[in-house]
Amino acid sequence: MSQNERSNRCIGCTVDNCAHHAKSENYCTLHQVSIGTHESDPTEPKCVDCESFSLDR
Repeated sequence: MSQNERSNRCIGCTVDNCAHHAKSENYCTLHQVSIGTHESDPTEPKCVDCESFSLDR
């Protein structure tokens, strides 16, 4: 997380290998995330994806 980024306490996140993860806390640092699905008719949480995910390198 860069110095200018802060935890967004409105977006909880436990995916710590995402570039947008707050690292010291289980929150995202983005102001807004994009949520989507890879299914034509999603019926379970596993059918939903965070399309804002970016692998932390």
